[in-house]
Amino acid sequence: MKIVVLDGYTLNPGDLSWKALEALGEVAVYDRTAPEQLMERAEGAEVLLTNKVVLNAETIRMLPALRYIGVLATGYNVVNLEAARKQKIVVTNIPAYSTGSVAQMVFAHILNITQRVGHYAAEIHRGAWSRQTDFCYWNTPLQELDGKSIGLVGLGNTGQATARIALSFGMKVYAYTSKPASRLPQGIQKCETIDSLFASCDIVSLHCPLTDDTHEMVNAHRLSLMKPHAILINTGRGGLVNEQDLADALHKGTLAAAGVDVLSTEPPRADNPLLAEPNCFITPHIAWATYEARVRLMNQAVANLKAFQAGNPVNNVIKNYG
Repeated sequence: MKIVVLDGYTLNPGDLSWKALEALGEVAVYDRTAPEQLMERAEGAEVLLTNKVVLNAETIRMLPALRYIGVLATGYNVVNLEAARKQKIVVTNIPAYSTGSVAQMVFAHILNITQRVGHYAAEIHRGAWSRQTDFCYWNTPLQELDGKSIGLVGLGNTGQATARIALSFGMKVYAYTSKPASRLPQGIQKCETIDSLFASCDIVSLHCPLTDDTHEMVNAHRLSLMKPHAILINTGRGGLVNEQDLADALHKGTLAAAGVDVLSTEPPRADNPLLAEPNCFITPHIAWATYEARVRLMNQAVANLKAFQAGNPVNNVIKNYG
């Protein structure tokens, strides 16, 4: 079986091993694949593994040997599922591998914003504390999380993990979710409308997929509902946020801060308006990338392919499509 990994570098920049995958067939691993390289590398492959390389309808139609596409992520919007279904290609994803890591990043951003950890580390290295008369030094507001409210947009695996951490900080937790209130975990209150969540919470954190309905759901209207001291956190998808509207709100001071791990275009364009806003704290799409999460991703990718080879596919997104 010919197996081609189209963009393996982000999963395995050198600290993991492809040996378990190599036991399943003839494997070619490419760190990155540009669009003009795709057909040459994928030709004759029965299995393609991709993270961000797009497999559109035309590409899939031109690969008659292809029988399996393994997406090395939870989201699978890089694959044209209808084209795959027509050619009876199994498409799998890797659900929930980074739940703990992403929830951890949510609070890395929250704690950095409320206590300015990065700011003070830099200040001390510049000698600001050494020049003080008092035993302590601060030049920004510092906030306590106990008693504050956090609103979660979406309550899947990551949303629930984030909620558990928030509750341990003594926060009040609200969620906008399709789940009925009677099925929410203890300590989480349901908001009936998304606008009421944005208007009432001190922190809003996004945990929903990017769809036509959620594209730029955070826009000028919703940002105008938020309290001036409020914080927006986005570890989901960059496209959930209208970045110009968010930059405007931060610039005008109608929103206190934002912590984002994802942007609409990655890497960001130099003219992305959020890059110019000092109260927008940006990490480079690394919430998922802890060593532990990548080990789980690799193991599940191999397990998915093994199950397919055994005739019992798991995490097959095609069967639930359409």
